[in-house]
Amino acid sequence: MTEETPGFEENEKPDVPSGATSDDAEPKTAPSEKEGAAPAGDSASSNQSAQDVALTAQLDQVRTALSERTTDLQRLQAEYQNYRRRVERDRVTVKEIAVANLLSELLPVLDDIGRAREHGELVGGFKSVAESLETVAAKMGLQQFGKEGEPFDPTVHEALMHSYAPDVTETTCVAILQPGYRIGERTIRPARVAVAEPQPGAQTVKSDDASDSKDAEKETGGPDEG
Repeated sequence: MTEETPGFEENEKPDVPSGATSDDAEPKTAPSEKEGAAPAGDSASSNQSAQDVALTAQLDQVRTALSERTTDLQRLQAEYQNYRRRVERDRVTVKEIAVANLLSELLPVLDDIGRAREHGELVGGFKSVAESLETVAAKMGLQQFGKEGEPFDPTVHEALMHSYAPDVTETTCVAILQPGYRIGERTIRPARVAVAEPQPGAQTVKSDDASDSKDAEKETGGPDEG
């Protein structure tokens, strides 16, 4: 029999020092990281920044849209106010025109009442009706104008007669042939009058008299001397 040389069997593991674990026997490998990969914190920060930029862009769009809508609303409000004022002005104008047309038709009646009053014929029931009509016309804004002695104004007077008078210094209404009527500032009929102007040469005579008086004062040394 041949002697077998002591040795390791194929499946026999090498001896491990006492107190050592299997993990110590195995080589440790460090966890592998992909080259160029960003850390988790940097990725989260990038996402947050992208969201902030998107929200800021949306906020700018909303602010722009709000500004445009506010401008449109202000323009519409101004147009509405102008429309209301225009409608109110037109309404007042239409009312004044309607009242003026109505009262214009009544002017001949008022003239007849005035002539009857001048001749003393405004008596009895006719007087009461006439005065009621005049009161209603006055409430509707009708005003009578035209008086003797007032200066002639071609914008409110219509001269039907013309003469010269020595006692006037300008063209003057010396007789009211037909009174004028107005509503507010609107004249619906001018006053028909007779006018008188200063006599030709009257101003020249007065000027000569004034110059003669001045010459006399100069010659005598003035009224306080002598």
